[in-house]
Amino acid sequence: MAFKLGTSRAERPFCFIVILITVLAATLRAQTSGENEEYSFSSPGPSLSLCGQPADECLLNSAALDQDRSRLNDTNGSNSHQQDDWVHSWMRKVDEVRASQPHFVSPIVTTHVMLVQQYRYDMSWQQDPSGGTITSNYGASRGLEIIPATRLEVGIFPPGYFVHQSQTPDGFGDLSWQVKFRAFSATEGQGDYFVGFFLGGSCPTGTPPNGQGHTVLTPTFAAAKGIGPWDIQSTIGANLPATGANLLGRVIVFNTAVDYKIKGKIWPMLEQNSMFWSGGTLDGKKEVFLTPGLVLGSLPLAERLHLTIGGGVQIAVTQFHQYNHRWILSVRFPF
Repeated sequence: MAFKLGTSRAERPFCFIVILITVLAATLRAQTSGENEEYSFSSPGPSLSLCGQPADECLLNSAALDQDRSRLNDTNGSNSHQQDDWVHSWMRKVDEVRASQPHFVSPIVTTHVMLVQQYRYDMSWQQDPSGGTITSNYGASRGLEIIPATRLEVGIFPPGYFVHQSQTPDGFGDLSWQVKFRAFSATEGQGDYFVGFFLGGSCPTGTPPNGQGHTVLTPTFAAAKGIGPWDIQSTIGANLPATGANLLGRVIVFNTAVDYKIKGKIWPMLEQNSMFWSGGTLDGKKEVFLTPGLVLGSLPLAERLHLTIGGGVQIAVTQFHQYNHRWILSVRFPF
């Protein structure tokens, strides 16, 4: 939704400071955590042969072999040191986190309830309520999500770029961020569930109507449960403006996604996405969408890098709606 509001420049430094403190604290915690798992790297050694030459030459060759063994030991020590650097420690931590929670795919609209590490890029095209003018959103408030610690995920989402067919000026939206905390989880066969608490928000980096013009905080409760090949992911949260609540209002956001796993690579799903306003210019309004979609993956690309791609369409099912038939294309690169 687009509000014609003035951008509050005073709020922007506060937002950036909050994000930087959150990311740095989480990263430092990850780098100081202990690790149990090991990565295996192999190093080619020199080709050695027995000496069948005069004694003097054998002594020289023996000395050369000792030097080769010394270099080989140095190489192995170097590889062992590389295995203990912060990058390998981080990757082992990510594997540990993934192994201690269910393996559900990211929905199309609903925030993924699991802790994930990936880069995600979404695009969407939506009609105005009359079914005419189309607005395109490139980026759609998705971006980099990393796992810096066992129970945390941090996401930084660059502003999406809006393109309008109407006289509305094109431009970038707001910078968004999110921190996920995993409270409880169990893998498939051990309970197959996840419970967590998330805190997100947006900073007024965009010019209205592409940006909201005010800082907004979004606390969220998230839960998920798997039942055989089915899984249900649900979130309930609130958009709470730091300023401008008399215009933006306070919004309850409730999303639920149900999907079915086929051969571990094909995930048809259905989501409901709803918003309820209290206060502001839309006081008392509500809008609900149903979003059928399909996600394929993940498909291996190189070593840890994978590809997942999905798509869906949001269809309004309430009389009041700010847009309709919003087509979404989602590309994810888990690593």
